[in-house]
Amino acid sequence: MKKTKNKQALLGAAFLMATSAIGPGFLTQTTVFTQQLLSSFGFVILLSILLDIGAQLNVWRIVVVSSKRAPVIANELLPGLGYFLTGLIVIGGLAFNIGNIGGCGLGVQVLTGLNPAIGAIISCFLALFIFWMKEAGTFLDNFTKILGLLMVALTLYIAVSAHPPIQEAITRSFVPTAFSAKAVVTLVGGTVGGYICFAGGHRLLDAGYNGIASLKDTNTSAVSGILITAIMRIVLFLAALGIVTSGAVLDPANPAASVFKFAAGNVGYTFFGVVLWSAAITSVVGAAYTSISFLKNFSSWIDKHQQFSISIFIVISTLIFIILGNPVKILVTVGALNGLILPVALGVILVAAHNKKIIGKYRQPLWLDIAGWLVVAVMTTLSVLTIKDWIGQFL
Repeated sequence: MKKTKNKQALLGAAFLMATSAIGPGFLTQTTVFTQQLLSSFGFVILLSILLDIGAQLNVWRIVVVSSKRAPVIANELLPGLGYFLTGLIVIGGLAFNIGNIGGCGLGVQVLTGLNPAIGAIISCFLALFIFWMKEAGTFLDNFTKILGLLMVALTLYIAVSAHPPIQEAITRSFVPTAFSAKAVVTLVGGTVGGYICFAGGHRLLDAGYNGIASLKDTNTSAVSGILITAIMRIVLFLAALGIVTSGAVLDPANPAASVFKFAAGNVGYTFFGVVLWSAAITSVVGAAYTSISFLKNFSSWIDKHQQFSISIFIVISTLIFIILGNPVKILVTVGALNGLILPVALGVILVAAHNKKIIGKYRQPLWLDIAGWLVVAVMTTLSVLTIKDWIGQFL
């Protein structure tokens, strides 16, 4: 029985990370960049997958080996650093969650015609219900797995219906004719930036995985999370590419919805509603769970009242959405900002990987060190280019 539970927790951690990454911003970003780069966006996806794996393997392994959450690791390296990292993660998680709640509202509107604010409130109560279940951890694992598989299946149907130029996409994935630093930063930031790269690692700790003996399972779960996200990204990319290359003009207000509708008419639009809501609600629970997992290390009250704290986080996100309205326009920017946080967070983990007080007898493989610092270097460089681009737009 224990073996079955372990397998469920490992897959659950992978899906928690993947579905945290696959939110409304994920759908918007993938469609927008496909429209801009066409088949060459395949190269950006391939590069981002390699960077994602290098980042996530390092983070999950050190979290599990040390048996400590990221803010505790950071504070042991440098007093106060954990508080700084927590501030970045929680602010980013809250910003994303406002967009995720908005995505829930839009998804309900597509499916039922209800006002997005009402859809957001309904989704808020469902998210609260998940965390107040008696076996919340197991229910969370199953919930993210089911909706994750549903999203991939429906989007795959749309991709097939869109008839994308697959051979061209494969060629340009290795020999691109266009490139965008902002696209790489945004994709990596939206996949393993901010709170997302810690979601699965912290979930494994809560499921009882810790120490060097858990490394093999941790590797499997971490890579599985990235591959699940990559499959969804590639399928959505092919769907959007097929529609764009056919000459269709996407609605700038909701480009992802246009792809689904052009590919399969009203049925496709309904599928989009299901995918959008599924992507948003799973990201809501992922952002709330991970953000509070950072805070509870610094507050015995939050640690003791984790369910109540998560509920407050979700309710605040919902109220801000209702007051401010739909923040879809800022989702791509927020994804890029999460990408800017990644070099800081990953740098902390890589330094901790050689601190015996934190990792004990564990010895960090050289190839993981190289891969991790390569991700830091690439993301720092691309982030600087992105910031220069932003400054240029304002000057």
